[in-house]
Amino acid sequence: MKKQVYNPFLPINEYIPDGEPHVFGDRVYLYGSHDKEGGETFCMGDYTVYSAPVDDLSDWKCEGVIYRASQDPAYSTDRKYMYAPDVVKGNDGKYYLYYCMSGSFGVGGYFGPISVAVCDTPAGKYEYIGYVKYPDGSPMLKYVCFDPGVINDNGTIRIYYGTQYPDESVEGQMKSFNKSREEILNTPESVMGPIMVVVGDDMLTVKEEPKHIIPYETKGTSFEEHPFFEASSMRKVGEKYYFIYSSWKNHELCYATSDYPDRDFTFGGTIVSNGDVGLDGREEKDRLNMTGTTHGSIENINGQWYVFYHRLTHKSDYSRQACAERITIEPDGSIRQVEITSCGLNGAPLKAEGTYPAVIACNITNGNMPHGSNKIYTESFPNVNHDAENRFIAEISSGTLIGYKYFSFDGDKTISVTARGNGEGTFSVYTELNGDKKAEIAVSPSEEWKKFSAQLTGADGVKPVYLVYNGSGQTSVLDISFE
Repeated sequence: MKKQVYNPFLPINEYIPDGEPHVFGDRVYLYGSHDKEGGETFCMGDYTVYSAPVDDLSDWKCEGVIYRASQDPAYSTDRKYMYAPDVVKGNDGKYYLYYCMSGSFGVGGYFGPISVAVCDTPAGKYEYIGYVKYPDGSPMLKYVCFDPGVINDNGTIRIYYGTQYPDESVEGQMKSFNKSREEILNTPESVMGPIMVVVGDDMLTVKEEPKHIIPYETKGTSFEEHPFFEASSMRKVGEKYYFIYSSWKNHELCYATSDYPDRDFTFGGTIVSNGDVGLDGREEKDRLNMTGTTHGSIENINGQWYVFYHRLTHKSDYSRQACAERITIEPDGSIRQVEITSCGLNGAPLKAEGTYPAVIACNITNGNMPHGSNKIYTESFPNVNHDAENRFIAEISSGTLIGYKYFSFDGDKTISVTARGNGEGTFSVYTELNGDKKAEIAVSPSEEWKKFSAQLTGADGVKPVYLVYNGSGQTSVLDISFE
């Protein structure tokens, strides 16, 4: 049953970042890490999968827990968290889950192998079968086994993995990766960088030795401004390979292309930034959200290409939610950066009627938003948060802008916000930045959620909606509605 869908496109109490979308049969499946709502570190949950019919991306179904961290032998050690996974269909028709176990806070535990589990169906109960290994049975531990992405390339199983940190963080790398200074700084064979390894039909045994797919040293190359950081993902479009990755900038998903799966990649550009940084020249200081880690990939679903990424909530990197946007692969193979929106998978603007969760805002900023850095911030700034069963935008103070893109208007409306807090002031409503004010909603202090309304005039057609708060104190917003 088709209905409207918005970002985040899963239930607003669900946190599945690092998304790898794959179409298997007539459904698209989203494989990712599993954060806890208001979590204390990355990836605290077991792998949970959602899927939707390829012809109705509003109808996402929870397939349940497909794999538990406790199924991995490493769980009894200090590596208790399963990071970004991927799933591929093997040549035997079964489905294989690849992942790495890690430690707390992204600090330690990145020194194990790539683990593998198998299932007869895309979203059934996976069972552990081992780790990527050499023919003699020893684990493949070359470079840094991290964030595996997998592709069945016409029968050849290719695993892409790795991470790359700036040289100034070498002391932390030595601890996290259990590698020597020489292994980390050795050029060109540093343990850093994106890696590809080929395994055989058993999906475990190394068939071709791991190798860098782009140079570790990026200075003077097309990657100089956007060096690889993590989140390896590979897609094949026609005969061209698209390498999707998160750069050192951390808030952006980039792509590179090549005619080969293991060499000669050229940087293509940024696909999406979770702060719209880079879009139309936007600088990092002008980010439109708190930015931080992003991880995802692209997928063709029913003839349309999409990029899947995640956003941050709860003033940390630890509670991230899946979002998606339509993209276009141009005839020359390029992908233009897309803006983050509230309508995402909807395929059309949202209707300016009825009630929407406030947290579908694609822009939340006070003009000085931070970049997430592996911690929970204590400073006050507007953010998506929750208590009990409520999900809302919290800590809205004077000057905060909350943006929704896009709504379709068919005339004048009554616009309302449901708010609470000690704030007293107004939400000015705009349908373009620096444009004319379309409405002014007065809000007053309230300990309970209370609805405040105003008449919105002169908003016809497809428009963004921006709410700008001016006043004293702080307020929170639960929902926004149109009548």
